[in-house]
Parts: sequence; C-alpha cells; structure tokens
Amino acid sequence: MKKSAYVSLLLTLVLLISACSVKTKSEANDTKPETTTESKANTSGVEIELLGMASGESDLNIVRDQLTKNGFNVKLNIQPDYGSFKAQEDAGNYDISLSGWTTVTGNPDYAVRSLFKTGGDYSKLSDPEVDKLIDEAATQTPDQYVDTYKQFEQLLVFDKAYIAPLYISYKSQAFNKELLKEDSVRLSKSRSLAWEDLDFNDQSKRDKEPVVLSQANPTLTSLDPIKGNDGSINMLNTNMYVRLINLTDDDKITSDGSLSYNYSIGDGNSEYYFILRDDVNFAKISDKAAVDTGERVGADDVIFSLDRAKDKNAVPDHRTYSLHEHIKTVEVVNDIAQLDQKQSGGNGTVKEALEQGLGQKITQLVTDKNQADSKAGKYQVIKLTTTEPFPQVLNYLAHQSAGIVSKKQVESINTYDVATFDVNKDIPYGDQNTVTEGPNYKNTLYASGPYILSYKNDYKAVFYKNPGYMKGTEHEPKINNVEVKFIKDSDSSLSALRSGETHIFYGVPETKYDIVKGDSKLKLQSIESNAVSYLLFNTANREVAKSEDLRKAVLYSINQEEIKAFYNGNKINAVSTVSPMVKTGNELKADPAKAKEYLEKYKASK
Repeated sequence: MKKSAYVSLLLTLVLLISACSVKTKSEANDTKPETTTESKANTSGVEIELLGMASGESDLNIVRDQLTKNGFNVKLNIQPDYGSFKAQEDAGNYDISLSGWTTVTGNPDYAVRSLFKTGGDYSKLSDPEVDKLIDEAATQTPDQYVDTYKQFEQLLVFDKAYIAPLYISYKSQAFNKELLKEDSVRLSKSRSLAWEDLDFNDQSKRDKEPVVLSQANPTLTSLDPIKGNDGSINMLNTNMYVRLINLTDDDKITSDGSLSYNYSIGDGNSEYYFILRDDVNFAKISDKAAVDTGERVGADDVIFSLDRAKDKNAVPDHRTYSLHEHIKTVEVVNDIAQLDQKQSGGNGTVKEALEQGLGQKITQLVTDKNQADSKAGKYQVIKLTTTEPFPQVLNYLAHQSAGIVSKKQVESINTYDVATFDVNKDIPYGDQNTVTEGPNYKNTLYASGPYILSYKNDYKAVFYKNPGYMKGTEHEPKINNVEVKFIKDSDSSLSALRSGETHIFYGVPETKYDIVKGDSKLKLQSIESNAVSYLLFNTANREVAKSEDLRKAVLYSINQEEIKAFYNGNKINAVSTVSPMVKTGNELKADPAKAKEYLEKYKASK
C-alpha cells in the first residue's frame, strides 16, 4: 500500500484511490461537504469539525459521541469516496480527519517517514524534534530502535498530540476451501497475496480454470511499479514484478522466491549484496497470451529499476521515490575480492553468506546477464550502497515499488520528456489504457514476476502465468490463469465468494467474520495487521493547529475500549502507526477529567 495512503476503516487495505476526477483546492473550498451533520447535544461546547469517508461512518459516529460527552460540539464532514475526501483534506476543511495507514513494508520507518516527517509525501507536520527521532531510528537495528520509537510516540501523541490513535485492525481473507488447497493460500502480515503458491485441490484444474479474486477499484493507477502505491495496484504489481528480496508471512527478510539466491550486509550497515538467480525471464503478451521473451532478468535491469525508483524526476507523477531515498548507488560487482570483506555482525565474509546453500560456489562474476550460469559458478552480484547506515532499506526493497522492470522495454516506451509530459499525448509504460480492451489496447508490458496482465475491462482483469519464471522450481506458478473481478463493495464481494463466482475475498471486514465462519465451504484467515486508524489534526489553518490544549482534549476523549466493543473485540489497541511493529510499552487511556481540564485551559486562553 503507497506509500500506502489512506486506509478505509472497514478494510485493512486501501481499496479506493483518487484516479477519478478530483476537485481542485479552490473548488473544494467553494463546495459544501457531501454530508455535514452537527451533534445535537452540547451546542454551547467548543466546535470541532471531523472529516471522514462514508465507509468509516460507524467510527465517525463513535468518535463524535465520545467528543460530545467531553464538551465538544462536533460537525461531521462525511465524503462519499477517497477522491472527495482528499480534496477536502487538501483544502484544509477539517479540524480532525479520520485517517489510517498500512505499513506494507513491515518496517517502522515506513510507518512514520511519509506521514510525520517534514516534507513527507503525506505529512501535515513540520517539527524538528519529530524529524530528528525519525532519522535517528532509521539508522538503528531492531534491538536499538525500540527506545527511540518510544520517545517518538511520546512526542507525537502525548507531548504534542499531533494524532489521536484509535485501533489496529486485523488483516483477513476468506477462500473456498472445497476448491483451493488450504496450505496454498497464504496470509502475510505485510506482503500482498502471493499468487504463485495458489493451487487447486484437484490439480487437473491448474491449466483449465482460473483462480478468481475480487477487488473494488477497476481503475488501475499504473502498471509501472514506481507510479502507484495504493489498493488498486499493490497486489497486481507485487505479482507482476520480482524483487531483490521478499518478506515472509511474519515480516522477516528473505531471499525465498525473490530474484536473489542470497543476500548479505557488509560491516557498517551501508553496503548490501545480492547474488542473482539466472532462471527468471521477462514475459510479454502476444495475441492476449503470455509468452517467454527469452530476455533474462539481470543486473542491468536491477540497476535501471532501482535508479529510477529513487529518482523523483524519473517519471511524471512518481509516487514512491521517498521510499528509496536512502539508496546512494546500485552497481554490479565484477571483482570477487570485493566479497571477501567481513559481513555485518562479524560472522564470516560477504562471499560466504552469498554462497550458502548454492549448488556451485562462486568461481566468476560476470557483468553480462547472458553469461551468468549458476551451474558453472558464474554469477551476477549487485552491490547497493546507502547514503548512511540504514538496515531498513531491505524492507523497502521488498515493496512492490522496487519491482524489477526491463531496462530495454521501458526505455523503448518512455521516450517522452518528463519535464514536458503531456497526459493527452504521451503514453507511458504501464498506462492502464494500453491494457484495457478497446481501440487503445496495445499491451507493452514486460513482467519479471510470476504473472503478467493480459487485458482488463470494466468487469475483470485477466492474468497469465509467466512461462519463463523459475521454471522447474518450487516457485514456478502452479495455476495458469488468475482473474481479478471488480466488485465495488464488501457485501457484494462476500456474496460472490459464497455463490462460487469468486474463490478468494482479500480484506474481509470484521463485521463479516461470523457470516464467513457460518459457511461450511469457506475458510477465514485472520492475523494482526499493520493497519492503524487514527485521528489526524489539521496543523495548518485551524484552532487545533495553534493549541496543544485543544488537541489534548480530543486525545483524552478517545476511548479505545468502546471502539473495540463495537467491533466485538476484533480490534487492537494502538498508540501510533508503529504500534503493530514495535512494542514500546506506551498506551493511551481515555481520561475524561484530563479532556475537560485541557478544554477549559483552551477556553481560558481565548
């Protein structure tokens, strides 16, 4: 997830994006909110405007009632979709905004940098103390950064009250266990659903029938992995492009199923080495069928992909560059002697780490990907150097935006001038119109991952297995065809699953758990997610921007136990967006006395 931007509060993934027509800031200022209601009690209280989406109306009502009880007169500004919500937020038409974030990389730096650092992609803040703690934690290993993130939470939530946490959600999916093999359907804390593992109970169906999933949004931001980070494409691009590294289902770094056999960190935590596989080819579409291009995925493609990932100006509307801003250089290693350095932690050399489990040790390093031959000991090794010691770079390399694209293909398509890019004339690599059935269909995708998108329409997107992907290994895709049906709401998605129209429902809301459990042919999987819902204060142009007392009055009005009770216990207490990953020991407890004390202090200052 984008960075993963706004999280719908009844889902754990972003399923709505702003690819539709969005109001400009001036238009948003001049337009009345779609739905605005005021609390009927406490009309003499301090007025505060709460912005949110219709999908989060239950949470909005709970928060409104809690604030009303503590002396606020709450005006609800409820928008029908993410586009209109974002327009209102960008225009500053709120005091507090019902927001959320899913850390799809599994590391805490991703949970804070874009949201709270000065200049961050989604940041409304500019606080040097917050910036300092974010940067300090980024250089530390997990055993070191717990205390730093504890200080960060103390400052962000309790000292300055920039946000008010609500809860951590569960990540859940349901599938048809009569049709699909249970242990083939993975549920990962951060990573999107891995399609290559999916399998039928009846293996004779592998080449005959598709596995069918559902997704809300039919408008795909971009099939270029660096140009989107939202629920419309995160799962799709994750399965279309291989990465240097992967995450396990519980967010550990692994080479398993990635482009590298192994990886190693050089002493000092600034140099990262990856030994590349030689059994991954790019796929393309010909007559709507997937074919092996015969072009190997190699070091030149890795260097090209990561250089453009970190370059803000590599493409127009680059949405993920800040994830990769710690990459300094990416290069191919041509001297084996470079690998004889000590690896981080002091346990042997980089070369020894890269050779673990290989059938043939390294006898030669090659710069030409076509000369790589693992059976003969000829390998390509990538060295990535960071701007400073930054162990969390590995998590970012596991994100879909670090997917490896074809240097040759992307350069042949993206011939436009970025500075003068014309959306009405220029057609970039990954443009969804090129894969949409109709007069503009001209599929130019080159997929390095297990699947490639053949075509889409208003109803579904059709993917086929990459015939050149890790052939003959355990990672070769088992199912030939995956279809993603576009179904706009969770009720309809659940009905489609129960009727057999779809086979997997990714992102089941907590309110639907009992229905799934009551259907004998379905299996529910659920784990604690990295999705945190919270109230974000307007720190730009409202009274809450000026008054810590006013913000703290809101903070201590929030009762997480009441919210959890509404969801029958299917929510988890939160303090900040790092709560799912780092157990700091901090906790927020509702305190009506404190809330009223801070509110009175605010009134007295007026």
